[in-house]
Parts: sequence; C-alpha cells; structure tokens
Amino acid sequence: MELFPFQIEASTSIADRYAAYAVDPLTTTRTKIVPFFQNLNSITGSGKTLILADAVSQIRSQLPVEPIVLWLSKGKVVVWQTFANLSSGKYAELISGFTVKPLMDARQFDIENIGCGLILVATVGKFNQADKEKGDRKIYQLALDDASESLWDMLKQRRNTSGQRRPFIVVYDEGHNLTDQQTKLLLDLEPDALIAASATMRIPPELAQRMMRLRQDKGWKDADFVTYIKSSAVVESGLVKQQILLGGYVTPMEVAIDDMMDSMKRVDASSQALVLPFRPKAIYVSTTNAVHGGMDNCHVSFESRQARPILIWRHLVEHHGINPSEIAVYCNLKFEQKFPPPSNFNLFAGGDNDYESFVAGDFRHIIFNLTLQEGWDDPACYFAYIDKDMGSRDQVTQIIGRVLRQPQAQHYPDPSLNTAHFFIRADERSIFDDVLREVQAKISAESPEITLTVFKGSQGAVAKTILPSRKVKQLPEVSINAEPAMEPIRKVISSMQDYRQDRVNTVGTGGRIQVLQTIGKSGGSVEEWVDIEHSNRVTARWIFVREVQKTYSRALNLCDIENPKFDALIEYNSPAAEHIREAAHKIVATYIDNSNVINCFADPVLVPSVTADPASIVDFTFSIHEGYSGLNNFEREFAQALDKTQRVWFRNPPRGLFEIPLLTHGGSKNFNPDFVVWVDKGIVAIDTKGDHLIFEDSGRKLFSIDKIGNAPDLAIRLVTRGQWNEQREKVGAEGFTVWIMRHGRPHPLPAATMSDAVTICLRLT
Repeated sequence: MELFPFQIEASTSIADRYAAYAVDPLTTTRTKIVPFFQNLNSITGSGKTLILADAVSQIRSQLPVEPIVLWLSKGKVVVWQTFANLSSGKYAELISGFTVKPLMDARQFDIENIGCGLILVATVGKFNQADKEKGDRKIYQLALDDASESLWDMLKQRRNTSGQRRPFIVVYDEGHNLTDQQTKLLLDLEPDALIAASATMRIPPELAQRMMRLRQDKGWKDADFVTYIKSSAVVESGLVKQQILLGGYVTPMEVAIDDMMDSMKRVDASSQALVLPFRPKAIYVSTTNAVHGGMDNCHVSFESRQARPILIWRHLVEHHGINPSEIAVYCNLKFEQKFPPPSNFNLFAGGDNDYESFVAGDFRHIIFNLTLQEGWDDPACYFAYIDKDMGSRDQVTQIIGRVLRQPQAQHYPDPSLNTAHFFIRADERSIFDDVLREVQAKISAESPEITLTVFKGSQGAVAKTILPSRKVKQLPEVSINAEPAMEPIRKVISSMQDYRQDRVNTVGTGGRIQVLQTIGKSGGSVEEWVDIEHSNRVTARWIFVREVQKTYSRALNLCDIENPKFDALIEYNSPAAEHIREAAHKIVATYIDNSNVINCFADPVLVPSVTADPASIVDFTFSIHEGYSGLNNFEREFAQALDKTQRVWFRNPPRGLFEIPLLTHGGSKNFNPDFVVWVDKGIVAIDTKGDHLIFEDSGRKLFSIDKIGNAPDLAIRLVTRGQWNEQREKVGAEGFTVWIMRHGRPHPLPAATMSDAVTICLRLT
C-alpha cells in the first residue's frame, strides 16, 4: 500500500509524539498514567484510516512490549469495512505485526500473547452503557467457559505471560462522535493513548480534564494535541477532486435532474474516451415519505405516489431511459402490500443490514434519504442532486464529502473528471443563498485549494459554465524514463547488508521505556515499573518502503522489495535500521540522478473543454477556449499579451491536464505550467511565478526534456516581475525576467515590458 509523503509525515508525527510522551508520562497515581491524546485533523478523502493504521504500526515499532489497540467507530458499516481492510484488505500489509479481531472474539490467550500486537475492532455500542453491572453488554459479563474474568476486566489488566502490562491504545475513527459517557468508560480501561480522527472534533468534559493536566504539568499547547494535514497536500496528491461546480435551481425537480443528466453524459463520454476503469455515478438526496403538507399516501398505485424517491426514479426511467437495474433506492420508503412497487424497483430499506447487498449491485444512480448511508464513499460518485425543500434540515456540506473523493487517486486530462458536480433544488432563492454561504465558508476554511464555481440553474444553465475547445490541438505525453536507473538501483540493493542471521546489529541502542510489570507470585506480588531498552522488531522491508515513500515513492517501482534480505527482523533504532534508511536515501538519489524526463507523441491527448465561472470570465481571441476565469492579475496581464501574438494557446488547469513529472526530492510530484503555447517548431510551457517561488522553482522546473520519435520540441519558461541576477537575487522592481535553462543552470533574461517577456518566452533557441 503506497502512502503519500503527507500521510507518512502525519502518522510519524503521531507516533513520535507518543514515543516522546511514553518515556516520561504524567501519572495520576503511582501506576496509573494520564493518557496521551492526539486528534488527526484532515479533510474528507485524505486517507485518515490509512494514516491511523500506519501510526499504530509505527508506535508498535518503538514500544518494548506488544500493544493492544481498541479500534472504535460509531457505525456498523464503518466497523465492518475497517475490520476487512485491516485484517486482510488494503491496509493489512501496513500492520503486519498485528493480529486483527472483532472485539467480542478476543480471548484470554489473545490478551496474554507476547508474540504480536493485537487490534480489536468494534462499534462503541459494544461497551457504551452507563451501568456496567446491570446492563446487558457481553463485554462486561463473565465468560465462565473461557475465562475467570470478563473481557472488559482482561483489557483493563492486559497482562501478557511475562507479567508485563501491555500498552493500550484507543483509536476512535470519526472522533466527533465521542461522548462524555464513552470517554468515562474508555478511561476506566486506563489507556496509554487515545487517538481520534476528526476535522470537527468536540472535546468531551471528561477528556478536557486530562488535557488540562497535560497543559499544566507538561506545558502542552493546543497544537500539541492535534496533527494537522494541509488540504493543499491532499488535493495535490490526487485523492480528492480539485473543483466543485454548484448549481442552484428554483425550478421543478425535473429541470435540475435534466441538466445533471446532460453533464453526466459528457463526463461519462470522457471517461470512456480515456479508457478509465469506472463510469461516473450520481446520488439523489431527498426526503423519503414526506411530501408538501404531510406524508405520502402509500395506499395508492405506484404511478400515483408523490414521494420524492419515487418521482426521481420514474423521471430517470421514463424520461432518460435509465435501466432500472442501475438505480438503487436506499431509504425506508413505505409500501402497502396491496400496492407494491414494480419488480425492477431496487429498494434497500434495511439500512446497515442491506448494505452488503446494496454495494454488490454497483449501482450508478443511488437515491438516498437526507442522512445518506454511513460508510458509503465511492470515488466514482461525481454528481449529486439535492432536493432541499423549506422544511428539510439536511446540510449540503455533509453531502459534499461524499462526492469529493477522486477515483484512482489521480487527476485526469479532462477537468470535468476532476470536478464534483452539485445540483441543488430549493423552494426559494434565499435558501440556495444560505447553502452557498455555508459551502463557501466550509471550503475556504478546510480546503481553499478546491475551486468553487457557482451558477444559477435553469434549463441548460450548466452548459454556460463549460467552454468547449474552439480548435483541435494535441498535447504530448511527458513522462519519466527510468530505465537507465534500473541497473544502478539493483547494485545498491545488492550491496545492502543481509541481517537475517545478525543478532548484534539488529538490536536497538539507547532509549528506555518503563513498563508496568507484576513482580513476585500469588499474594506476594507487586506492580513495579521496569526499564526495558529494546523495542518490538519490524521487517527491514517495513523501514525501507516508508523511507523511500517519504521522499520519492516512484523509486519503489524499480526496487525488488520481495528480496529475502528484506525479511530480516530488526529493532527500530538499531544500526541495521539506520543502514536500511541510508540505503533507501541512496536508492532515491540513484533514481533521480539516472532517470530523465521524456516527451512522447505516441498517445497524444486532445485539449478538452474547460469549466469557467461566468461571473469572472476573461474573453480572448486566439486561445483554444473563448475565455478563462480564476486568473490573478499577473496571469491575466500575461494572457492578454500572449493573445496579441495570435499564437494558439490555452490556460492549463492547476492539476490533471498537461503535467510534467518532477525529478526532485520531496515536494510536488508534477509541474503544471500556467500556459501552453504552440509555436512553429514545438510547444512552450510557461509559468508565471511570484518572487518568493523563483528560487525553488527555477531549480526544480527548468530542465531539458528529451523528445522521442516525432514528438514536438518542448521548452519550459518561468516569468517573474522585476530584475534578477544569475544568483537568483532580485536587484530591481522594474520590468520582468524570463528564466531559461542555459549550460545546465537557470539563466535570467531581462524584459522591459510584458510584451517583451512573451516574445522571449516564445523563442525556442
């Protein structure tokens, strides 16, 4: 499972903070500590479960005793998905040092096992009961045929066969659901750490008391309790869509859905043209059985019903020819036995109990009620129709997260495939204005990198935001040729030490953690803190892969990570681990030094339509599209000067269309130039940059690109305001500077006017 650098950075931050705290924890009694607390704050789609899994794996690698992790969530479906992903699914390789079980399947030998970590997955409902003694929760009850104490008490004691108390970590996915009662019950287990994941975390009073102790006695600040992930890193990674198209309709339902169907056909055609392994999906969110003035009459024929899910279903089938087999109605829609729905009406009214059957159907049109189904997140979902009548309380911002995930974690050449499309029908214009303010506030606060385009809905209104190409132009494919790096990387791996039989260099050095251990026997036993210097072992592969992913994950593609020497078990802070990290850094350097960027025309891409905000569009004469929106002052000034040259050009989107891969440590994976221009002998890619970016970008992005076969020449130019010297120092505020590559180094060329700067940019020699 490949992790993005920002995900490893976040999981490492959590693990390192815990490790530092575990060396000298704050105690309330001699044997009871104040638990470490951390909240993972990130936008929807950032891979929070993946980050949490890697965090607990890293924590385990630094502990001297195998830990127990209680992994909690509120919803059953979320817990089922988590268990499947951790036990045998896509996250299993991240936590290879753990056994994963449902909480209620845990037995005494699992608690006592010294050989591996233990992850127990459960809903909070398994223990969330105020009175443990009088309640019916099995976790509090004695299992006479299996153990001498309840599972709850075993978790509280958690002794392994060596008498050591195992570290206990609580992971709470969707942490905003954590209540004060749940907190009290969890603290009764005396956890060593509580790690939550939520962008809207609410701190229960019971937890706030512990946090206050950490503030007072450890000097923790607010930032010490939270691991933040920048939304820009999530968008740049390709995990989420980069644009939201929001239409407001004070019209009949049919008008909004008709517009959405037209847009969906265009995106579907683009998906098929690019031979992508998915087709776009749509959700429809409305009330279920309620209609204006009361409840829908279910004692009439299907054709006479007025419930919105039925009206939506009929419009899709009867007016748009959608096959009923592609439509799911996932809500508690009521029917009388005498007036059943059609046989091809796919109704899933059982909530969580129907979820597996619903997912197995792979439906492309899903009609939900206002709350949606917790746990359903399909990246192929591109469209949402939201029927927001005056009486409904559904929050559009909650639905946005369901459409933001990006298929295959990559942006595509057609911007419409990187866009979440929303069609909101309201009874009054003021309702949509409220929705718009709410969405704008959420986007600006949580993910300002996502572009929000708004339009007023009417028949065909959405088409005004999509500008077709006026000229047919093809873009070359720019990629990395890593073949020259294959043999050097093989030699690096061959030279790595094999530590499978090493019993000296695989042992950690320094760093002691105290573990509570039972000393003595029977009545004479006492609990004492014992120093342990060593940590749990991990594979050399585990360390190597993470170290490469931190800096340049593409290099892993040339590494034989199945080599048996990577099976060696080593301690996290051992000399062997340091050798593995050094080898990983050498692999990345070898890949970058020996690979080169190439320009190929074997599979060219047509410049597609673009999305523009009609309210801020700037018109041009010779551009491929009639105009562009979202231009800053510098970009607009440059574009106007460029248009006067009468060359064919277009404004390249920030991600997805024309991308140039970067061969640099860390940072962005790709470079998306602002403008692409066709000249007589080739193509010029131009980026207009602020002063603060030129030092970094000139070194990373100004390089020669080798062309293959009949590919056009491709030149890269950067443009900055003011006068600059060879040392990349700004020496004057007048005019502009164009940066080119000369003798293997960034070279500045002065330009008195913007027109002069454009002229210099378009020279290929």
